[in-house]
Amino acid sequence: MTSNHGRLAVLLCAIAGAAALRLVPHPPNFSPIDAMALFSGAYLGRRGIAFVAPLAALLLSDVVLGFYNGMATVYATVALIVAIGWWVSSRRTPLRIAAAAIASSVVFFVVTNLGMWLFSGFYPLTPAGLAACYVAAIPFFQNTVAGDLFYAALLFGGFALAQHLLPQLRAGEPQPA
Repeated sequence: MTSNHGRLAVLLCAIAGAAALRLVPHPPNFSPIDAMALFSGAYLGRRGIAFVAPLAALLLSDVVLGFYNGMATVYATVALIVAIGWWVSSRRTPLRIAAAAIASSVVFFVVTNLGMWLFSGFYPLTPAGLAACYVAAIPFFQNTVAGDLFYAALLFGGFALAQHLLPQLRAGEPQPA
């Protein structure tokens, strides 16, 4: 196995591991999904794999957890977060990763709650209904942010540590002088 294949295998295992963490009991919205998509966009150079890996991992965890209304909106949001990861890929600094994690939380909140308003039938399709939907979701937002920051630190920090300990994982990365 070449070092690039080894690197890809480690990255895909990290993504699969993050998806598996979704199966562990956790507070509502304290989930690795957004961080997994961000990590995928930031590290998987081939854009097709960057989208397929987190979406496939999400689908596998959904097979175990069960399917739900609003899945299409969640999957679309994961794809958007992969694109945020592309922005991180050019310069992976802790501040940039944290900013991207928070941006991912905001995107998840805005898009999934818009989908809830549009497609759930729980809220009237009026401006007041939209406002009620977003207000009802506010208590969950803090867990989304906390989960995204925690799992982003775990994924990005864990892989940075792995690269430090195993230089062969740095394939395709700028080498320190």
